Amino acid sequence: MTARTHMPLGQEAIAAKGWLGAHKYLLLRRASQLFFLVLFLLGPWFGIWIVQGTLAGSLTLGLLPLTDPFVFLQSLIAGHWPELTGAIGAAIVLVAYALIGGRVYCSWVCPINPVTDSAHWLHRKLGLQKGWQPKRGTRLWIMVTVLIVSGLTGAIAWELVNPITMLHRGLIFGMGFVWAMVAAIFLFDLLVSRHGWCGHVCPVGAFYGLIGSKAMLRVSAANRSACDDCMDCYAVCPENHVISPALKGKDTPLILSPDCTNCGRCIDICAEDVFKFTHRFDALTVAPPESTAAPQPRASRPF
Repeated sequence: MTARTHMPLGQEAIAAKGWLGAHKYLLLRRASQLFFLVLFLLGPWFGIWIVQGTLAGSLTLGLLPLTDPFVFLQSLIAGHWPELTGAIGAAIVLVAYALIGGRVYCSWVCPINPVTDSAHWLHRKLGLQKGWQPKRGTRLWIMVTVLIVSGLTGAIAWELVNPITMLHRGLIFGMGFVWAMVAAIFLFDLLVSRHGWCGHVCPVGAFYGLIGSKAMLRVSAANRSACDDCMDCYAVCPENHVISPALKGKDTPLILSPDCTNCGRCIDICAEDVFKFTHRFDALTVAPPESTAAPQPRASRPF
């Protein structure tokens, strides 16, 4: 047992990589989320109209239409055929996330993600129980329900309550009730269900998970033989059920579950550099140098 065994979560990675190295992808994600949010706010706030609209539908530089394909699908089911630019915009976004990785949207673009990440951080600091955990298929049923409601009412149902769109509009026209919506999501993840909103409720995440199920970008436990069972990766992963098949299985080390958000926190937090970003056709595991010394067991940390 090494002297690092009882270090708090993340301290081993900081000791091995330095603070920046142990938070690289977290910082990049926050920069990415802020970048996309600022793009949409530059026009209303400062009159610099690079992008007009919201993440549900926008026009970039007056030329490039982008449409949330989940919004587009609801519109079709509701009986409203969008203009050609809307269809083109939905196709562009659909192809992009299908190739790159569907739930990259959740971890690198969605402005609600910092709220749920903050709730998880505080949940862990307070040592709270993980709480109610709905079945993982719950968000898929919610997604189907949203589509059915759109068809029955003729409305784009999710946009009536979508916290992402509400947050965008709130930042432009005044937050008002939006603060209550954001606070409710934070408290839900903090007190009711750990990772509950993104992991079990949000139909947008469910939709992007489906379209990105065969995407190229993947996390791989390429150096899984170096794993010392510290459990830090499980503690930080918002969808930690995706780790075991790649880390402990005997087949591919790739994380192939569509639930993976490609957030990169498992890469950051691992002092042994077990994980890396790669593509779905890279199925090789890197074997560590042979050693005559038997590996010592590590005390696990509950997650």
